[in-house]
Amino acid sequence: MKIKKYVVNDMNEAMTRIRYELGADAIIISQRKIRKGGFLGLFSKKSLEVTAAIDNYSTEKKYNSNTVNKINKGNNIEVIKRMLEERNNNVKYDNNINHDTNALDSYKEILESKSESFQNKSFKGKKSSETKDLMDEIRDLKKIVKDIGKSEKSYVDENSSLVKFFKDLDLEEEFIEKIIKKVGNLEENLEEREKIKRVIEDTIDVRVNSVGKVTVLVGPTGVGKTTTIAKLAGKLSLIDKKKVGLITIDTYRIGAVEQLKTYADIMNIPFKVVFSMRDMEKAIIDLDYCDVILVDTTGRSSKNMMQISELRAFIEKIKEKSVHLVISASTKNKDIETIVKGYSILEYENIIITKLDETSIYGSILTILDKGKKPISFITTGQDVPDDIKEGNKEEIAKIVLGENKLC
Repeated sequence: MKIKKYVVNDMNEAMTRIRYELGADAIIISQRKIRKGGFLGLFSKKSLEVTAAIDNYSTEKKYNSNTVNKINKGNNIEVIKRMLEERNNNVKYDNNINHDTNALDSYKEILESKSESFQNKSFKGKKSSETKDLMDEIRDLKKIVKDIGKSEKSYVDENSSLVKFFKDLDLEEEFIEKIIKKVGNLEENLEEREKIKRVIEDTIDVRVNSVGKVTVLVGPTGVGKTTTIAKLAGKLSLIDKKKVGLITIDTYRIGAVEQLKTYADIMNIPFKVVFSMRDMEKAIIDLDYCDVILVDTTGRSSKNMMQISELRAFIEKIKEKSVHLVISASTKNKDIETIVKGYSILEYENIIITKLDETSIYGSILTILDKGKKPISFITTGQDVPDDIKEGNKEEIAKIVLGENKLC
């Protein structure tokens, strides 16, 4: 069987081309209105997309929904199996094709009915092994149908300008499919670039006023937690005029305590160093007069669950806390997934994305949100304290992802 897609102005043009290229025996599987051209090569000019099919084997029956319904009247499972195998092995894809799912649905109905029939029917005089063989065969056929449907639904046109655009953002294929589906569901009268921006904004989740009485920053080594704490302390104390206290439990990294103490001295902010859980409880009590207490933690590998569990023991001693996971914008996709899974036991409520000034590809923002399932509380865009930290804003972050807002 050969399946081919045609992009035409109207149905008359489609019928002419189909008959010329595939012959009079070709059947139309689907048709839909699309837009072609404009921004990223999509959505500008209205066109009609028609998908047609022709059986490669003239001596074979053409298998469609009607054929399946006829077979349903009989008991020939072998015919269904042959149809499925041919469909699975011989279908040729031309570009981004919408396949007919009616026949697949019919196959499923037949196999379900056969399964119920064999389960409910009393096979007198027949060996149980024969019944088992029939049931095994039906299960195999149902699996074939499921696999075919899954592969056809997940197919995305690799040559689409939109796909290439999102791949350039270093997004994974599965996530690209989600975005493209959302774009296709928007109203046709929207401007092309507005469609893309609206979908990106819809993907971005932010949380304002995310700073709690005690705000704890966690994350792997090298993502900029200490500098982010300093920026946040500067914003809250110098701009928002709040009383801020600083605590660090990062006593492992050389220079970490001195670095944060220097920031605290410059901003005239009280500073505590914690070595034990008892120290943590005392430090929280001592700084209770502050509006906000910021806690810097030791960077831990997301793969070392023992170290993260030790960190959780410290955090569990804190009441009225807000936990923020800090991730660098330059983190690789595979590492993002490992980090969010590893740190999930700390029950973080927000995400801070740092070092946006150190990369030129911002698709990682969307990946972090997709994998982390938590809103963005802050982003950091440079080295200056306290200027280069901003609360999450959908529109601004969408512009950064689309390259409209240059950070450096």
